[in-house]
Amino acid sequence: MSDSEWTPTTVAELSRLIGENARADRCPIVPVGGRTALGIGGRIVTEPQYLSTIELNQVLDYPARDMTVTVESGIRMDRLQEVLREQNQTLPIETAHSSRATLGGAVASNACGPSRFGNGTFRDYVIGISAVDGRGRLFSAGGRVVKNVAGYDLGKLLVGSLGTLAVITSVTLKLRPLPEQKRFVIAAVSPGTIEPVLAQLNKSATRPVVLDVLNAKCAWQIQREFPRELPEGVSLVWLGYEGAESEINWQIETVRNELNNFSPIEVIVPEEDEVEKMWTALVEFQTTSDDPATFQAQLLPSRCEMFLDLCTKHNVAAQVHAGDGVVIGHLSDEHSSLDAAKNVVTALRRFAEDSSGALTILSCDPDWKQELSVFGRLPASWKLMEEIKKKLDPDSVFSPGRLFDHETNHAQKN
Repeated sequence: MSDSEWTPTTVAELSRLIGENARADRCPIVPVGGRTALGIGGRIVTEPQYLSTIELNQVLDYPARDMTVTVESGIRMDRLQEVLREQNQTLPIETAHSSRATLGGAVASNACGPSRFGNGTFRDYVIGISAVDGRGRLFSAGGRVVKNVAGYDLGKLLVGSLGTLAVITSVTLKLRPLPEQKRFVIAAVSPGTIEPVLAQLNKSATRPVVLDVLNAKCAWQIQREFPRELPEGVSLVWLGYEGAESEINWQIETVRNELNNFSPIEVIVPEEDEVEKMWTALVEFQTTSDDPATFQAQLLPSRCEMFLDLCTKHNVAAQVHAGDGVVIGHLSDEHSSLDAAKNVVTALRRFAEDSSGALTILSCDPDWKQELSVFGRLPASWKLMEEIKKKLDPDSVFSPGRLFDHETNHAQKN
């Protein structure tokens, strides 16, 4: 296997490289873009050939009046947003390291930030997709060309597939108008009041796009990224709003009155010129830590406060996307040994799985992955997922071990 990276400049060349590999030695292929999410998943079984999409970075079609755009998968997320801003439009999904991250990688990892509560995820915006399967065959789904494989919604399947099913070559997205303004309301709350506060906010007359809860350790880490001082030693409820200035001002006043019913320790409304750095800090939290391991848990929203308490007990910095039940957590330096990390992950995963949820390791020392069990208990849909894998990548050349194969089999035993 060559140590060089394949960097095709056309879809035809990409298809040819994969097809030739399928007819020859069937070497493992790992699709890459900006490499910002390459550590997610199990260890690749053998030394792979990397296939980069960064030269496939063109805007193919942008009928702005239709609020849609079709772009190649190697375009950087920052560049895509620049193009859209020229028409006062946006793809309302935040991605960490957006100057490096590519659209294809963001879709394949289903990257999304705190505004997923109000704005959704890639599954809500991908309306068409083209990709190349493990035999080098180009296929498309959604958009103006509908050509499904075995009746599956391939657009939805490729979101979050971690490059294990096919290589995404282009994506058609629906868009939204660029919001005039963004603002935050941050409430420091007393222990035991998070659940009733969240219950009230779910009935709020306002419509936040961000509804996050940060434990004290997470808030301390995030605060290092901007000059605004935050209350120390308490959990913080972060509400984010987007829209016209008059609309946002009304929402801020309304939600402050709603929060006052719970006697918060403090309510902060950062100035408009502070918001961008603070918003970026929330988005980048998942990837800014150099702690021993990072995880993502998925829970019922009603279980988030108890899970947050458990994270705090184990000195884990935790950011809860409370409206969706998604938790991002960083283990601390005291968990720098495998045994210490495994004890914490086991405790947190047990709670998540006993609560009908799951916990996935996003990053850690590669040598830890088998012992920690990257994915934990396999979902009930696993056999169906394996069948789809066989149809799109029958020789299992795409990222073997990352999502399927040995790492996940090990996870099944735990």
